[in-house]
Amino acid sequence: MSERRDLMEQFFELGIVRFGDFRLKSGIRSPFYVDLRAIASRPDLLAALSRQLLARFPEKDFDLICGVPYAALPLATAMSLDSGVPLIMKRKETKAYGTKKLIEGIYHSGQSALVVEDVITSGKSLLETIPALKEEGLQVRDIAVVIDRQQGGRARLERAGYRVRALFTIRQLIDGLYEAGKLDAAMREKVLQFLEQHRQVDIAPAARPGERMPAHPVARRLVDIRREKQTHLICSADVTTAHELLALAAAVGPHIAALKVHADIIEDFSPALIKRLRALAQDHRFLLFEDRKLADIGHTAVIQLTKGVHHIADWADMVTVHVTAGEGSIVALKRAAPEIGIVPIVQMSTADTLTDAHYRQRAMEVVLRHTDAVVGVVAQDHPVPPHLLKFTPGVHLDVKGDKKGQRYHTPEKVFGEYGTDFIIVGRGIYRAADPAATAARYRERARQAATARRE
Repeated sequence: MSERRDLMEQFFELGIVRFGDFRLKSGIRSPFYVDLRAIASRPDLLAALSRQLLARFPEKDFDLICGVPYAALPLATAMSLDSGVPLIMKRKETKAYGTKKLIEGIYHSGQSALVVEDVITSGKSLLETIPALKEEGLQVRDIAVVIDRQQGGRARLERAGYRVRALFTIRQLIDGLYEAGKLDAAMREKVLQFLEQHRQVDIAPAARPGERMPAHPVARRLVDIRREKQTHLICSADVTTAHELLALAAAVGPHIAALKVHADIIEDFSPALIKRLRALAQDHRFLLFEDRKLADIGHTAVIQLTKGVHHIADWADMVTVHVTAGEGSIVALKRAAPEIGIVPIVQMSTADTLTDAHYRQRAMEVVLRHTDAVVGVVAQDHPVPPHLLKFTPGVHLDVKGDKKGQRYHTPEKVFGEYGTDFIIVGRGIYRAADPAATAARYRERARQAATARRE
């Protein structure tokens, strides 16, 4: 058996390439998933991959090797040891102390670097790494990658003038595993159809003046939807039957960026409901936002997210949490479901809320240590940094309250004074005689208020 074929089969056996139904960081549902982090625990596999990748650069016309953080670092290290070419490393963030360097290692201006990546999808991580090298006076011509997902990243990099040499394309992997009897014909066809439908994964555009540019992939999808649909509206579907939920989603879908759901109050909740809800979300382009308010210790919170009748992790794009259990619960949740955006509730809209200034400060300290998992926070007037989104409930077209402690504010107040990114509206919409028309009114008032803030 050739070494390449052996590598393919090891990828399958070790779960580096898996088949099923997976939610990617981009939010897309994919029939396959690629994760090369496991190779760090297999020296034999690292050595084989190093040999294969270095063989694709017989000219060896580079002075340094740089791995894209973090998954490609073990492979880049193996390639450095195998070739004798010095290794440099790029940090994901600049050190706030000491030398405050972004590039670590021994190098000098004018040297050329081979950049190593594990998987290319959109090419975003490479396009973020390479400028940092160039700022240090280093030249980049070549990129080595283990797997090209064939979703536009390689073409984007080549258009930018880089030479990309991949060990495998995903099509080569699929065909090799099929020929080896590791993949059946039905799954092979499903993957090929997916690749045909998703030839291009776009990179989120740069922020506009006065607009936040969040870091989390789910947050970026939400920002993209806001731009495309011109909506800052999230509808809170506090209804109790599947029929009501689906009818509301169909009515307000064209006007919202996300639908906030309380799965545990749906009396006839079922997988069939979620299937239909996901179809509506795809048709009308909105995200599913489960308002579970997870607040237990990490172990229990993970079970609540991934088990039970609701299986929230299988369908929700975002989920709300309280930070009352401490930092450990956030850590546990992001490890269990890294593809879901966590939305901590920092400040509530009730008149007698216990989320006072001390609580908000402590909660934000936790949030800011985990911005790799947090989409944004639910808050009123509490400030939020520009790399997180701010979601504000308790919004009504007319200032008033209910008799249960809820305080309402107008769109003009929350956008103009609080710096809100998205308003969350429930009863004002779903109790209206015409929810669709009412959602359109909220959408327009929010858009005007957000525009006035930027101006």
